[in-house]
Amino acid sequence: MEAAARPAALFGRRKGQRRGPAPANGLEEYDAPDSIFLPNGVDLREVTILPRAEWVRIQDSVDSAAREAARIHAERKERTDMHLRSKAVVKNWPNTIAGQAKRKLKARKLREEKEEEERKQLDLEEAQFQAAKRKEAIEQAKTYQYYQNERVKGLHRELLLTEVLKERDAQIEFKKTKPDIYKKKEEEMEREREKAILKEQEKAYERYMNRQALCRDHLEQIKEHKHQAELDKLEAKKESDEIQRLTKLYALEVQRENEKKLEEKLEHRKMHLEHVADQDILKAVQEQKQEEENEKIRAHFKAKQNMAKLRREKEAQMNRLMQERRDIITNRLVAQMKQTFENIDERVARVVAEKEAEWEKERKEKEEKNKAELKSIAEHRATVIKMREEQEREARLKGKEKLLELMEADRIYLEMEKEKKQRNRSENIKMQDIQIQQMAEKRATEHHEKQTELDYEAQKEIIAVCKEQEFQAYAKQVIDSESKTARNIYPLLKAAKEGAGGGHGPVYRERGGIRPSYQARDINGTQLPSYNCNTTEEIKELNSYDNIQQGKGRLGFTW
Repeated sequence: MEAAARPAALFGRRKGQRRGPAPANGLEEYDAPDSIFLPNGVDLREVTILPRAEWVRIQDSVDSAAREAARIHAERKERTDMHLRSKAVVKNWPNTIAGQAKRKLKARKLREEKEEEERKQLDLEEAQFQAAKRKEAIEQAKTYQYYQNERVKGLHRELLLTEVLKERDAQIEFKKTKPDIYKKKEEEMEREREKAILKEQEKAYERYMNRQALCRDHLEQIKEHKHQAELDKLEAKKESDEIQRLTKLYALEVQRENEKKLEEKLEHRKMHLEHVADQDILKAVQEQKQEEENEKIRAHFKAKQNMAKLRREKEAQMNRLMQERRDIITNRLVAQMKQTFENIDERVARVVAEKEAEWEKERKEKEEKNKAELKSIAEHRATVIKMREEQEREARLKGKEKLLELMEADRIYLEMEKEKKQRNRSENIKMQDIQIQQMAEKRATEHHEKQTELDYEAQKEIIAVCKEQEFQAYAKQVIDSESKTARNIYPLLKAAKEGAGGGHGPVYRERGGIRPSYQARDINGTQLPSYNCNTTEEIKELNSYDNIQQGKGRLGFTW
């Protein structure tokens, strides 16, 4: 502590050291700051002089942590700056991993954008295609619905009839020209038969020439096979000679191998005999050891037998003692059971006597209880009669009070009924006003519905006229196309007649251009014909009242 409290000089000469050369100006050089001086009054003998190296070491030991942290921070900052400079330098290099990844990401983005554009184009094309399909389906549905119309179906039936008539005319024409066709067909078949005979003869000659060429090929193949068989025999002979030579060589090799194996076998036998001799010696030693162990085992076994004999004698003695104890316990139990049976008989007799006494006591108690119950019943009857009289008196009082309450309720009810009638009268007046208003609204609604129905009928007539025009255009197109190929187009003209309904009557323009049918007033109800004659006109004139003078003359009123 005293040394630590002393002031320390930064630099100086320690005792026993060599003095350095004096400076040129005659002063001693200290490499210390100029502002550090010893205070006045300090004893130089108490000042510790440290060399520069020691002072530097102390400073290093004191400031090492801060300096190490500053060094680590500087190195880290330098590495960070170097990393940033490296990143700035290699940022645009294409042959680096980051550059390749960036280029791949950019290419992937461009590819995805291109694929997205292609998908959008495909979606647009698919939407257009689906719109076209929907439009086509709608057109097909409209066409199918139009074809399901009765007039169109009738036109198609007549078109089918026209086709049938055309086919029938064609069959009639064919029937007229049938003999000439058969004659031409027979001549053609004769020419075909002659051509077939010539062709069959040519094929037979060609088959004959093919068989001749095949025979020549077979002879050539037989010769080649014989020559090849001779060559195979020579080759087989050479192979057999070579096999025999190799067999002899193999036999010699086998003999050498057998001799070598025999020598090895003899050597092994010799080694085995030596091993067997060693084993015999070891076996004798082991037998001697085994005999000694057997002697020990026999002695141990004899000792165990003696111990077992002593154990059996001890067990026999213990069994004898236990049997004697069992006999004593058995005799005691027999005596106790006999005493127990005698006690049970006495207890049963005592219990029977007690039960009979209890029964007698219960019988007496029941008789007393019955007497007490009869007495209580009589008292209860008297009490009930008295209570009933009190209840009847109270009931009469309550009846009077209830009568007064009913009279008051009737008065209140009459007043309420009077108010109710007044309220009903006012409500009826209000209801009458509401009904008058509803009637006016109903008339307005009926008028609006009637006007709507008239508008609907007008619109329906316009639609019927448009449909009629469309049908007439379609029928005209069908008739024009069929008139170029068919002769009889009367069914189509009949089906295309103006007016829907298919009747024989006139066309009603005010009813959408329909053509009704008129039925005869008989049991059959058939449709009247559309033709007319002189008789019809005469009957019509007779039943018409346009000329009254003619009617008077017909009836004989002439003066």
